[in-house]
Amino acid sequence: MRGLLASCALALSGFLTACSTHTAPFNLANIGGLMPDLAFQMSDENGRNVAAHNYRGKVVLLYFGYTSCPDACPTTLVALSQAVSQLDSAGKRVRVLFVTVDPKRDTTAVLKRYVSAFGPQFTGLHGDDTSLSRLARRYRVAYRLEPPNADGSYAVDHSNAVFIFDSQGRARLLARAGDTPKSIATDLSRLVSNAEPGPLTP
Repeated sequence: MRGLLASCALALSGFLTACSTHTAPFNLANIGGLMPDLAFQMSDENGRNVAAHNYRGKVVLLYFGYTSCPDACPTTLVALSQAVSQLDSAGKRVRVLFVTVDPKRDTTAVLKRYVSAFGPQFTGLHGDDTSLSRLARRYRVAYRLEPPNADGSYAVDHSNAVFIFDSQGRARLLARAGDTPKSIATDLSRLVSNAEPGPLTP
């Protein structure tokens, strides 16, 4: 009997350890169930019409910014690029979608040149005012064009959060300023390990 009880205790200990590992909290803010699934219709940096379903099977990072941004955008995208690079071959299952909040200046050619600097997992998304406004409202993203200077240049104030979706398009995590590439990579690795095959991005 004592041997049986010892075996049961050992098995239970292993079970609890496994459960504890599985339910360990993410490094990033967990927004599961708090934000809607990934949904949009826009054009990419190659001028092709794309929608959320084109990215099923990939872990998607959604970020709103613009190519003339002097600080927040490049800093954030470099951090994301470093995080993806830490995943090695698993990084192929990740896609970073950069949605421009300055579609007037960020043409497809400008977007293509910009996102290519950060890596092959980065895609630029361009939409008209209606589709951009709809997508921003869906994820409670704020942006505002500042009055132009004498030379016509202007800045765009915008939110700086990164929304992360699992391979089925469900909102899971939120990365913010201060989150390190290592912490982002660790959480992405967990999501990628559970990713299911999906259609290839066009």
